Amino acid sequence: MKAAGWQSTSVSRGGRIVVTVVLAAVIGHGAVAVCEAQQTPATKPPPRQEQTAATRAIAARRLRDIYRGDPRAWPHPRVDPGVEWREIGLLPEVVHPESNPLSVEKATLGRALFFDARLSSSGKLACVSCHEPSLGWTDGRGVSEPRGKGPGRNTPTIRNAAFQATLFWDGRAASLEEQIEEALLNPAEMAADREQVVRLLATIPGYRQLHDAAFPDRAIGFATVVEALACFERTVVGGRSRFDAFMKGDAAVLSDEEVLGLDLFRRDARCMNCHHGPTFSDGRFHDLGLSFHGRTNEDLGRYRITRDPADKGRFRTPTLRDVTQTSPLMHTGMFELRGVLAMYNAGMVTLKRQPFERFDEEFPTKSPHLKPLGLNRQDLADLAAFLETLEEPARGMRPPTLPGIADPPVSVEQ
Repeated sequence: MKAAGWQSTSVSRGGRIVVTVVLAAVIGHGAVAVCEAQQTPATKPPPRQEQTAATRAIAARRLRDIYRGDPRAWPHPRVDPGVEWREIGLLPEVVHPESNPLSVEKATLGRALFFDARLSSSGKLACVSCHEPSLGWTDGRGVSEPRGKGPGRNTPTIRNAAFQATLFWDGRAASLEEQIEEALLNPAEMAADREQVVRLLATIPGYRQLHDAAFPDRAIGFATVVEALACFERTVVGGRSRFDAFMKGDAAVLSDEEVLGLDLFRRDARCMNCHHGPTFSDGRFHDLGLSFHGRTNEDLGRYRITRDPADKGRFRTPTLRDVTQTSPLMHTGMFELRGVLAMYNAGMVTLKRQPFERFDEEFPTKSPHLKPLGLNRQDLADLAAFLETLEEPARGMRPPTLPGIADPPVSVEQ
């Protein structure tokens, strides 16, 4: 599902200025979802004045000197009171759980299983079907409906999933092992059968050899399949972006625009209220106004898991690493990067209450972190430029030769 378009207009209603962000998307049976972002004049700043090239060059030079230094001396980020932020920076080492320690043999088995569609009930869907390395470990679709059953959500990347405390947009999995088991068994996804999966490994000599090497003291079982897949996915880690090179001391790797964007990201654009730490995500759940509450494509996110009315419309903050390789964006899969930045600049959208919802105390409430920013065109371009520095370089990757199957084609990892 892709947005047909969006526009921002300002009109006067009863003495108020109403900023209307219209999101037109084909949903259900051709219905159109419309959201409004309403702000009063006091909370809607005018666009900042654009700067001359000379002024920008001076500012970039000053900021480069600041950000090439110790992060502990960087300017304090602009975050709201109570936000427990962490500084952006290099990814740490992956910590594998004691219950599923890393081994080369286990990751090798998991890699083969990741590419094997025979795990699914149809024999046509593999993990890689939705997490393709050449697409930033996503699928490039607006929403994922692997078995033609909707409504779906946009496929999150699995790169750096090892650092996430919860998985899925609604956080229903507390570990990669839980996420993988859910994806395998979910009737709307791979719809795997436990016994069939075990039988696949047990009846193919090549898989028996891989399993014996990975789990020398354990029999083939569904649990070992899940553990091998999780072990492999924890090895899918980034850290080779130009931002990482900058953090390692290469001060010249970022352009002036990207340095200006870095400072905007941390301060005036308020991004670090939610996108902070090495993964550029707080791992928490926020309402961005995109639940389509009460409409045919309603998705209440975290609420479906917790049943807490406060969670209505909340979704997990996605990582911004590789954001330029994982479009379309948001859980709805409706937007490209520049459109998302423009929406954040407007304060995102606020669902318009229908008359019968006027006094609904459980109506989804947009995150208070979202406010109109007043960024100008230069600012938005600089932010986009900085986010592009988080992109991982392409690296050749050959899918493994699957036991019992001829050599697969070459894939390219981003």
